[in-house]
Amino acid sequence: MKKRIVVTGLGVVAPNGVGLTAFEEALQKGKSGIRYLPELEQLNFRCQLCGVPELTEELMQHHFTELERKRLNAKGVIYGIIAGMEAWQNAGLPIPESRESSPQWDYGCIFGTGMSGVNTLREAIYKTDEQKVRKLGTTVVEQTMPSGISAFLGGRLGLGNWVTSNASACSTGTESVIMAMEHLRAGKAKVMLAGSCDADGPHVWGGFDSMRVLTYRHNEEPEKASRPMSATASGFVPGSGGGALVLEELEHALARNATIYGEVLGGFTNSGGQRGSGTMTAPNNEGTQRCITGALENAGIEPKQVDLISGHLTSTMGDVLEIQNWAAALNRKGRDFPRVNSVKSLTGHCLSAAGSIECVAALLQLQRQFVHVSANSEDLHPEIADCIDEKAVVRKQESAKIDIIAKSSFGFGDVNSCVIFKRWKHYE
Repeated sequence: MKKRIVVTGLGVVAPNGVGLTAFEEALQKGKSGIRYLPELEQLNFRCQLCGVPELTEELMQHHFTELERKRLNAKGVIYGIIAGMEAWQNAGLPIPESRESSPQWDYGCIFGTGMSGVNTLREAIYKTDEQKVRKLGTTVVEQTMPSGISAFLGGRLGLGNWVTSNASACSTGTESVIMAMEHLRAGKAKVMLAGSCDADGPHVWGGFDSMRVLTYRHNEEPEKASRPMSATASGFVPGSGGGALVLEELEHALARNATIYGEVLGGFTNSGGQRGSGTMTAPNNEGTQRCITGALENAGIEPKQVDLISGHLTSTMGDVLEIQNWAAALNRKGRDFPRVNSVKSLTGHCLSAAGSIECVAALLQLQRQFVHVSANSEDLHPEIADCIDEKAVVRKQESAKIDIIAKSSFGFGDVNSCVIFKRWKHYE
């Protein structure tokens, strides 16, 4: 029998709320974290909006020493460390008091990223070109290497099991949760910290603006700019942040009387191979549907059991294909289609951090039994309206009985991931 895996800790650094309390309140109230950024207008970006977490000096002092604050400037890494440490503390797990303690051999970390250290790398390139190599500092490599975030967290927590970073574009965060689940199921660890993070700024977002996939219609109305499933969507709002989850063997969690947010029933990752309808930026529809059905089979549930879809839903034309693929994979259309919402309507698209932030949102909804609003979806795209009933789209926050949430993420390179979470009931 498969080992049962549960989530016992959550941490989040999101544009609409830093920390679990603030993030949950933002979801409950439908609070947007999207704002105008003058720098983008000065640089002639078509999109002059963003979703960026607000880090207070108090928060920075809590998580970093004075020396670390001076030397650590990779925004994505900072977001990831804060989210990861919050999840670990939220799970009630021990933090080593000194570097002299033995590693936690049964505890590991899979923490993904996209371009977390791009701003640090930019500064390093300038200094190198100006022949100021000796002024680069001793932390440039660890802040710019892809595995920097998992290395930071692994060292802080003394993790002695698998410590690594994954990178699968916008699928990264959800993929990290699935990888951690599979590692735990295989009996190779007792506890795994999973998550993802990404940086912000014009050097991260410039490429997307040049591709014309960022929104341009609502620069003067930031809260209306991210419009998943909307007929008037004009592209996504770029964002950043970090999200983290502690996954744990059920027996281990029960033995230490841990709080359980939900169970990870299963998941699946694949690629459409950039064949058929699939390209670097568009999905192979069959690949997407196979990912969804693979996740259901891995979780051992039927399509009719899905109560809520936490979609990838970015405010691009991909939203139409995503809903159509969900309908085909679940064989549920019209009034039979499950409830669906999008965290990106409140945060923008946090790139590699999106999946983990949205997994945190999914588990908060499961534990608290509510569904958050999918903002700005009042004018449903006609091709989506032809496929599902309008009442399926969550247009206002409300209490709801939810047992199973399917969380999907899709990314550049035609890569897909889908994880299935189940509500934890104490009598199980």
